Order: sequence, then structure tokens, then C-alpha cells
Amino acid sequence: MLKKVNPKKKSKLVNILFAGFITGTLDGLAAMILNYKVNPGVIFKFIASGAFGPAAFAGGAEIIVAGVIFHYVIAFSFSAVFFLLYPFFYNGLRNKYFVAVIYGIAAWLIMNLGVVPLSKITTKPGYHIPVSTILSGMLTLVICVGLPVVFIADRENKKIK
Repeated sequence: MLKKVNPKKKSKLVNILFAGFITGTLDGLAAMILNYKVNPGVIFKFIASGAFGPAAFAGGAEIIVAGVIFHYVIAFSFSAVFFLLYPFFYNGLRNKYFVAVIYGIAAWLIMNLGVVPLSKITTKPGYHIPVSTILSGMLTLVICVGLPVVFIADRENKKIK
């Protein structure tokens, strides 16, 4: 016998998937726009190099596809966590725009201070990220991750109440 799915749970899952798709697409587009002099394939090979190391840059279309998949998996993961945490942050901060800023900064910090150093992405010894790159990266994630997730989660929470 098939078990009925609670419409509220289904709606939440649909919204999380939608948020992941939107954030992944916006962030990917932002990466291509901000790095317009770089072939988009190289951007996704860079992402794939997190798993495959420098050898990813010698790969072909399969590595680019892997980079796109990794990019969306990360976007869906961040979107799901931020979506589920939204009520907690909103209740504490009472300002969805401030929550979006917190999310964007948190996403940048987690990626650049946690995920990237633990990955196989290589950087030159002593490399430091310029402040302008840090700020533009955080702003990009506020716009491409924080705001969409907050707007979708806020709409979901108002529908439930």
C-alpha cells in the first residue's frame, strides 16, 4: 500500500530543490560573468579539481560535467541547510535581508576556509586572497545564495502560518 505524502513536506522539498537550482544557476552564471576572460569550461574544471586535483585541467567534457554536477551538489546542500535554518535565524534577527547577508558570508567562509582547503585544489605556497576578491565573493554569495534562499524560505514559512 502506498503511503500518502504530507503536502507540507512535499512543498518544503519542492522549495528546497527550487532554491538549490536557482542558487546553483545564479552562482554559476556569476562565476562566468566575473571571470568573463576565462572559458566557462575552465571554471567547471577548477571546481572538479577539488575532487580530482590538478589532473582535472587536462580532462575533457567529462570533467566539465563533473564540475557542473559538483557545483550543483554544493549549491543544493547549502540551499537545503540554509532553507531549514531560516526560521531559527529569522526569529532571532527579524530581518530577512540581514539573514541573507549572514547566509552569503557563511557560505563564503565555509567554502573558502573549510571546503577548498580540504579539497585537492592547489594554490601556490603563501598565496593570499586579495581583500577585493573576498568582498566580491561574499557579495556574490549574498546575492546568488542568501537572497534567493531567504525569499523562497520566507514565502514557504508565511504559507505554513
